[in-house]
Amino acid sequence: MTRPPAETLERGATPWLFAAALAAVLPHAAHQPAWLSVAAALLFAWSAGLWWRDGRLPGRWPLAALVAAGCAGILFEFRTLFGRDAGVALLVVLTALKLLEMRSRRDATVVVTLGYFLLLTHFLYAQDIPAGLWLPVALCLLTAALIRLHGGSAAGGPRRVLGQAALLCVQSLPFMLVLFVLFPRVSGPLWGLPQDAHAGLTGLSETMTPGSIADLVQNGELAFSVRFDGAIPPRDKLYWRGPVLEHYDGRTWRPHPGRQPAPRVEARSAPLGYETTLEPHRQTWLLALDAPTALPPDFAVDGTLTAKRLQPLVERRRFRAAASLDYRYNADESPVSLRRNLALPPGRNPQARALAESWRTGENGPDGVIRRALALFGSRDFAYTLQPPLLGEQPIDDFLFTTRRGFCEHYAAAFVVLMRAAGIPARVVTGYQGGEANPVDGYLVVRQSDAHAWAEVWLAGEGWRRVDPTSAVAPERVETGVAAALSAGEPLPALVRVRADWLRTLRYRWEALNNAWNQHVIGYDERRQRELLGRFGFPDIDWRGLAAALGAGCGLLLALLGWALYRRPRHEPVQALWRKALRQLARSGVDCAPWEPPVALARRVRERAPALAADFEAVAAAYLRARYGPDGDLAILRAAVARLSSRRRT
Repeated sequence: MTRPPAETLERGATPWLFAAALAAVLPHAAHQPAWLSVAAALLFAWSAGLWWRDGRLPGRWPLAALVAAGCAGILFEFRTLFGRDAGVALLVVLTALKLLEMRSRRDATVVVTLGYFLLLTHFLYAQDIPAGLWLPVALCLLTAALIRLHGGSAAGGPRRVLGQAALLCVQSLPFMLVLFVLFPRVSGPLWGLPQDAHAGLTGLSETMTPGSIADLVQNGELAFSVRFDGAIPPRDKLYWRGPVLEHYDGRTWRPHPGRQPAPRVEARSAPLGYETTLEPHRQTWLLALDAPTALPPDFAVDGTLTAKRLQPLVERRRFRAAASLDYRYNADESPVSLRRNLALPPGRNPQARALAESWRTGENGPDGVIRRALALFGSRDFAYTLQPPLLGEQPIDDFLFTTRRGFCEHYAAAFVVLMRAAGIPARVVTGYQGGEANPVDGYLVVRQSDAHAWAEVWLAGEGWRRVDPTSAVAPERVETGVAAALSAGEPLPALVRVRADWLRTLRYRWEALNNAWNQHVIGYDERRQRELLGRFGFPDIDWRGLAAALGAGCGLLLALLGWALYRRPRHEPVQALWRKALRQLARSGVDCAPWEPPVALARRVRERAPALAADFEAVAAAYLRARYGPDGDLAILRAAVARLSSRRRT
């Protein structure tokens, strides 16, 4: 039994396939290696040039060599052919190469199928509003290419084809809505892969060196957003606690690796409830407001008052928490912890030690030493900047006595070293400070540019007290924001520096819209689903109930669709047979339109496809008699169309 020949790809359908493949591949250029984007662009240009010149496509062996070269390049770049980045890169290369072997309609269908699959992979990188707007456009274009591919020239012009594709996409919206609302939610990232789904995320680190916080402040991306149950507290009360750093080796600060006893917190003010939506940062801390009094079930407060969980956060999550802004904790600290927070590396920063010991020998108590240190930073000799000079082997001495220019991590580190040298237990706390209230939706937006470092000192009878040395040199940083504390030439993100009221209002509206998208679309998790269904009288529905509701909803939509298709006006039998004949001509490479006169079309068929001329002339004559003649016989037309179909297949 011989295999039937593949249907030849119509020339007019090829530009649609180029446009659809480009729409599916183009967004990946933002995160793929530059050489891969250039290679894909060259392959696209090559295939388009061959189509334009009606040139011959490459043979099997050149294509096999290109596939091998592409796989080798991806393997060299990513060290694997699997995972998110390598897998998507492979799909991009295969899509571009498939354009060089589009000889039949089957090959073109593979290109469209690859395009549909590539649309799904965009959600592995971006789930924001621009991606949500681009993907429906690409989906419509892919559907239009499929319509033009199978409908031929009879499908009509670009406007008609795009209109049909848009209509099909709109008709699918009810099914999409039912699936979105009722499909059982799963815990964990829906659009992610286990190993590298969030490999490019940035945020606060577990260590601190001179310049680490300053580098992060130059990033204007969102860290988290907060909605308070009441009014937003004053900015100088908004300290979002991250890692607490107790070990110092002379340059780098690190957290204590061992376990510590649970903290003893005494709340002196009523708890303030809030809901925070935390962006994925691949760390275990929550960045809770000081001091946390209530946390989500999977979080616990460690001995340094940091809210942590066992697993890193690799997806956007929403949490409910509460905090007391006036508190005291660990008034009876363990001797081991106190000794750890007095330790200094031997032989490092001798000038700073000598200065602190001179403060200690006087009549000053701990409060006096703290005031002396803050007064030192508040003198005119010190400056607050994102671009401090490099420090040498004795970084604290260089900062205090030579450069005197630094960012928050410089002041926090120097303050803690001075306190320890003066016999006061102290440590560095990193996190975020402040935030920007959005008047449009009432959320507090905290960016990476709000990253901050401050200090804690332990005082007998009081416990750990927060001391922010930055407030001594640049109080505007705590009271207003980082942009107000730095000069105009500092490298802050443009988003943070914007001053024009109309630009700020526009940004507020865009961020409110983006936050609503994150909260209600991307953040539509199991809890949101239960809340929504609870409003309709199903508060305790389980996955079985969701599956039943999903089946019932889809079944109802299918029934409505069937009824609508049944009620659609049908073409007359004569017109239906004529359209079938035109489709046969289109598959043979003869461009035709339903409105072209049959006699003129028959003359053109004799020129373009002589083998079909006689059979089509019989079809045209039978159609004219059946449509306009008094004695038209539908059976004659049906037989003529059948002969044309059999002739085309031979």
